[in-house]
Amino acid sequence: MGTNKTRANFGWQRWLTIDTIAPIAVGLLVLTVWEVSVRVTNTPAYILPTPSLILTTLIRDWGILFPALFTTIKITIAAFMTAVFSGLLISVLMAQSKWIEKSLYPYAIVLQTTPIAAIAPLIIIWLRNNTFAALVLCAWIVALFPIISNTTFGLNSIDANLRDLFRLYGASRWQTLLYLRLPSALPYFLSGLRISGGLALIGAVVAEFVAGTGGANSGIAYQMLIAGYNLQIPRMFAALVMITGLGILIFVALSALSDAILGDWHESSVKRD
Repeated sequence: MGTNKTRANFGWQRWLTIDTIAPIAVGLLVLTVWEVSVRVTNTPAYILPTPSLILTTLIRDWGILFPALFTTIKITIAAFMTAVFSGLLISVLMAQSKWIEKSLYPYAIVLQTTPIAAIAPLIIIWLRNNTFAALVLCAWIVALFPIISNTTFGLNSIDANLRDLFRLYGASRWQTLLYLRLPSALPYFLSGLRISGGLALIGAVVAEFVAGTGGANSGIAYQMLIAGYNLQIPRMFAALVMITGLGILIFVALSALSDAILGDWHESSVKRD
């Protein structure tokens, strides 16, 4: 019994650190200043609602906003998973030859530097019979580059001594890839995942804004558009809170996945005093 209490206390003490207390305190301070400032200045809700009103709206309109958010989640997950598998395959392909890398990498940069808002209308027109696929494609374009960039860099950053050792023992190209290159690139790949997850959400929201699709399967961005047209600013902020919360959840989940996979064997995940 005493051991269980000790473990529970230790669990609470692990969370009550400066790393968690400091950002929570800053967030509460900002929300308090926001609430007080709006009330003191009598700012109308259609210009800037108070945090308490946003929370009330979020609870009241949960039945409308959450189904829309769930649609956005499905688009984000589909785009993210597609970006992970395609980005990994492209990176492995480029790691096989410098000529292949020089031939393909510029096009990956083109996808990264092309504003998604500029090409999303074209994609939606081309795939007008399948809006979901069009939105996934737009989000995939945004999320792809971090996977390719980080994984390719990791595959090319192997230790020269280990590479020579593999050659000395006559390892084939695929054995070197499987047992040396991929394990060495794993931390870079996982770092790319954390970036790509948030970008997939951003791409999905931007694509929904451009598409402006309504109906029963509309995403959270469409609800923000309708709220803006009707001057329902508290609902806009409530939808924004949901999107932000989803983005934080994605980052935390992918960070936890990275720590679980890397464990204590890589210096990036080893806890330092």
